[in-house]
Amino acid sequence: MLCHLDLPGSPPGSERMETNSTSPQYPDLYEASILELQAGLEMGHFTSVDLVEAYFRRIEEVNQNGPCLRAVIETNPSARRQAESLDQERKRSGKRGFLHGMLKDNMATIFPEGMNTTCGSYTLLGSVVPDDAGIVKKLREAGAIILGKSNLSEFSHARGTLATGWSGRGGQCTNAYCHGGDPAGSSSGSAVAVSIGLAPVALGTETDGSIVFPASFNNIVGVKPTVGLTSRAGVIPITLHQDTIGPLTRTVLDSAIVLNAIAGVDANDKDTLSQPTPLPDYVKAMRRDALKGKRIGVPRHYFSDGSNTEADPFVNVAFNEALDVIRKLGAVVVDPADIPSADKVPLMKKNENHIWAVDMKITLESWFKTLKSNPTGVHNIDEIIKFNDDHPELEKPEGFENQDNLIVASKTNGHDEEYHEGLKVNKQLGGSEGIDSALQSHNLDALVLPASFFDTTTPSGVAGYPIVTVPMAFFPEDTKTRSSGPLTVYPAPGFPLGLSFLGTAWSEFDLLSYAFAYEQETRTRLARLAFPGAIPKTQLQDVILSRKSS
Repeated sequence: MLCHLDLPGSPPGSERMETNSTSPQYPDLYEASILELQAGLEMGHFTSVDLVEAYFRRIEEVNQNGPCLRAVIETNPSARRQAESLDQERKRSGKRGFLHGMLKDNMATIFPEGMNTTCGSYTLLGSVVPDDAGIVKKLREAGAIILGKSNLSEFSHARGTLATGWSGRGGQCTNAYCHGGDPAGSSSGSAVAVSIGLAPVALGTETDGSIVFPASFNNIVGVKPTVGLTSRAGVIPITLHQDTIGPLTRTVLDSAIVLNAIAGVDANDKDTLSQPTPLPDYVKAMRRDALKGKRIGVPRHYFSDGSNTEADPFVNVAFNEALDVIRKLGAVVVDPADIPSADKVPLMKKNENHIWAVDMKITLESWFKTLKSNPTGVHNIDEIIKFNDDHPELEKPEGFENQDNLIVASKTNGHDEEYHEGLKVNKQLGGSEGIDSALQSHNLDALVLPASFFDTTTPSGVAGYPIVTVPMAFFPEDTKTRSSGPLTVYPAPGFPLGLSFLGTAWSEFDLLSYAFAYEQETRTRLARLAFPGAIPKTQLQDVILSRKSS
């Protein structure tokens, strides 16, 4: 997306863009920030068309070619034309937008634009949605150009027990920091694309972990908002009780800028009507002293009881060093500050799985009913299963046959007593008896965790609470590489690892401020690059020189 936003002043952390020079300034697209791109456009050093062309060339280098990262399912054939229109508008009346980025392939875009909305499944290839997703409408109003659709774990990892980052349409997405590295899911392609500058920003969706873990595994920032802060209208759902949309970016400031653009009420998503008004300006959360005097709790029980099979000794080492940084920044670290319901996470997961199964059957059938057409003839979850069985060359290659979650969902019978009881119990265990209880009993401002243990997002997920994840460390060179799927590994030497700040509902402003303070002190993302073959070589100056020579 290319989204021209008016920003209030120059927030902390924006120093790199400041320049008095009138000579062309071409930021390195591997790391270029939103503000650097804005500055270059404003000074006329490059155009929106130049940016679109540069990102398209970078995608071509590494997506299906070179390391074959498979982060992008398709690019937008209308992007260049839309960029030309915005460049002309800029000349006439000034800026309106400048955010190039990716949408996860479960977010609807109008068919005439030329892109599909498939959730990674061939069952939806060529289907025609009735309208843009609510969040896409907000972006277009801000002057957005969607560069393309990113790969994902098929049906947002709700199809079955499959490797993260794999979809029938997109194939196996892999991490840019390790050959064949696990990208995490389900917002896999969005995170990989941002991590190496195939786009400056991307949007992902999370039901339980699908923004947090891709951000952690790919050395970027991820914001999982409170359910209801961003619209889910026009997004292929799992369950509206937990689904939420948030930014994946390279810096906390960029995430704040994107969140300003996408947060807000949408009449087509009733949960957004409960958000507080007015919403804060999240850019104003960018304060280096934000942790001073704050009480930050550590739910140590989550990852120290020996039950977590994803644990690696290095995680605790890196996390304890992060706690030292938080103390250095003036916070009081309360360790432990355990969530009282931590032992009941298995029950939360059991309830969650039933809720997902029931909701997915209902909501997917509703999704198919809204389509103007679908050339595959698929209309419901049973027909998805049959299509996959009938087309194994597309949807069931060796190692990726499983569709157990779809099968379980197909056998559900609507909103039964187990469903309603599960919702009630999970809200209590995740919220009032979970995160809120920990915050209140220890007088905390937030909780902090390493973003590497998959059950740790569940209380926030079932409660609908926010998480902000920021780069924390990289696994050392002596790390033993382990398989995580037919084509992927995790962990491995040099693999990124993130730090998550958790809070209660609508606490995004505070969590962003803590993440920003930590990020500015550590600058962890800048400590290591992706492996050389995964770094695209095309830069803005290459596109501009090529244009001038022709």
